[in-house]
Amino acid sequence: MRARRHFMTHLPDTTSRHPAEWGLRSTFVGIVANTLLAVTKGIAGVLGNSYALVADAIESTTDIASSFIVWGGLKISTLPPDEGHPYGHGKAEPLAAVVVALILIAAAAAIAIQSVREIVTPHHAPEPFTLIVLVVVVVVKEILFRFVFNVGKAVNSVAVKSDAWHHRSDAITSAAVFIGISVALIGGAGYESADDWSALFAASVIVFNAARILSSAINEVMDAAPSTEIHDSIREVAQRVEGVLALEKFLVRKMGFSYYVDLHVTVDGGLSVRHGHEIARAVKRAVLRTHPTVAEVLVHVEPSDLVHE
Repeated sequence: MRARRHFMTHLPDTTSRHPAEWGLRSTFVGIVANTLLAVTKGIAGVLGNSYALVADAIESTTDIASSFIVWGGLKISTLPPDEGHPYGHGKAEPLAAVVVALILIAAAAAIAIQSVREIVTPHHAPEPFTLIVLVVVVVVKEILFRFVFNVGKAVNSVAVKSDAWHHRSDAITSAAVFIGISVALIGGAGYESADDWSALFAASVIVFNAARILSSAINEVMDAAPSTEIHDSIREVAQRVEGVLALEKFLVRKMGFSYYVDLHVTVDGGLSVRHGHEIARAVKRAVLRTHPTVAEVLVHVEPSDLVHE
């Protein structure tokens, strides 16, 4: 327990590594775990006569594909700026999250369609041993969610967070399947379809999580404003610089793992051009020094008399 807590405490430290490296590591862990779980659930579902467990295995398989997409998006996002992409390739990261969300929605639709077919088709109740498999799956998936989500939060990556929510949705769906199979086994004859109803519920949970991931990723692609905490923190630093009378315009946008800041500072209109330029440089240095995640600061100087006019 102590070793695990020590590992989790030091994991978010991104000062010595690029944030994408932590994301790539957590994604790789997810790929390995999902592969093992998908095979286990698929075999148990077929042998245990549980379509809900088979559907859960399908969802884990889509997790593997989506994790590879996240992996690719993170790799591309770390490429340096070039002539065709002067701001870098950071948008590849939220674009990967968009693709992942669409894959989740497609998988949920397939599960829902098959669940309805199973509900209207008479079949035998699942085998009791499938419950043991599901308990293991829920525990493993919840641990994976917490691990990957902590990484995503530490590096501020919507793609890594979307990968984490895959694990949480898998844990929820597996828990739903556990309840459905339990009802089918306890209820006996006439309750065989409880297993399939739980699969249908699982599909709705997947769609809900996919919609949330999709919304967040699209906002980032469209340069939505970052969190109020980040916005206010950068504004406070800029306003504290000596010579800055006010901020006329202040814009922040996220590009991959970095932020780009555009701001207009108001200074005394009687200052020389050189003095105004020095104030602008001081603002830029202050923001970059206090906010390592900021990649560039563009400062425009406005004389106070022109602002009043």
